[in-house]
Amino acid sequence: MNNDSLLFPSPLIPPSRPEIIQSLIDGVDRYNPDNVSILEEYLAVQLQNEEYDLMANLAILKLYQFNPHLVNEIVIHNILVKALTAIPNPDFNLCLYLLQEGALNDENVAKLITLQQLLEQARYQEFWDSFEKDEAYKELASEAIGFENAIRKVIMTAICMTYQSISADLLRSYLNFTNDDDEFESYIKSRELTIKDDVVIIPTNYDNEAKPTVIRENIKFEQLTKVIGYSNEL
Repeated sequence: MNNDSLLFPSPLIPPSRPEIIQSLIDGVDRYNPDNVSILEEYLAVQLQNEEYDLMANLAILKLYQFNPHLVNEIVIHNILVKALTAIPNPDFNLCLYLLQEGALNDENVAKLITLQQLLEQARYQEFWDSFEKDEAYKELASEAIGFENAIRKVIMTAICMTYQSISADLLRSYLNFTNDDDEFESYIKSRELTIKDDVVIIPTNYDNEAKPTVIRENIKFEQLTKVIGYSNEL
């Protein structure tokens, strides 16, 4: 059985993971510093092909942790950028836990942490405002092909878990489609959602469905006799 199947749900094991990467993750070779370049090259493939492999990226950070002379700041930034696209999974924090203090004090890492907080706090308009107005953010995400669409997917997942309907204008701002109605409508259709009277209708699912709350109070017979006894004394 694969180690990562014990730690993470199977969807986090990408079907495109090469055998050589699988062998590195499963075996003792994952701690061999000579293999860091192989894992870094695999990260480059993820960035270009819109793929994501958490365990492989954590293996890079673990090697950096044991071998500080191997640290590549750009690689760290790219790993964190990819981890943003996995929210609400805890991938971003798992990556942070493996960073040395020096990396945590890095200005670009701090910027990415800001983006993480905005996403996790559902401050989507602020996320896009920060991303659009500061070129440093775009530069950080420049190697990750499809980054903006991946973030839209993160946001739509949260919206579909929360709402059964939402204002089209509000959702348009959440997804950063404020200047392109056609692209917004095309995106909504691709998600198999509908727009009616400027409201986006979201099908009922397990997460956004209202669930009745049943409150039960169990009272033992001994407790009831005490209450009755107290009432007789009054």
